[in-house]
Amino acid sequence: MVMTVEVLAGLAFMFSTSILLQILACALYSNWWPMLSALMYVVVPMPCLFFGGGSTSFLTSRESNGWINGAKFLTGFSAIGSIAIPAILHHANLIEAGAMWIAFTSFFVLVCTVLCYHRANLDEDW
Repeated sequence: MVMTVEVLAGLAFMFSTSILLQILACALYSNWWPMLSALMYVVVPMPCLFFGGGSTSFLTSRESNGWINGAKFLTGFSAIGSIAIPAILHHANLIEAGAMWIAFTSFFVLVCTVLCYHRANLDEDW
């Protein structure tokens, strides 16, 4: 399936917005600790690339292969880490509440981008 230009432009805009929010969480408060959660953005797709063949379809399957179960665990662990890192940094008083909420918003936009990409790949009539 070939995605249309509008869908690709929308996904690129959403991804850019997520990265901009992550940078703003750091720059507005002159504290670069929230950038640690951006490291998890790199780690989240790695199980899909290594164990799923680059496809996200294994995440919704009921297959019980050991590698697939490991990939599902690592994907979930990385996704929860993206939420936990700003919360832990705020609890340790390393970042302010505003930076934490901006980082949460950045993660929410990134998750929406991934879900839209997944849906665009599954649907023929997007």
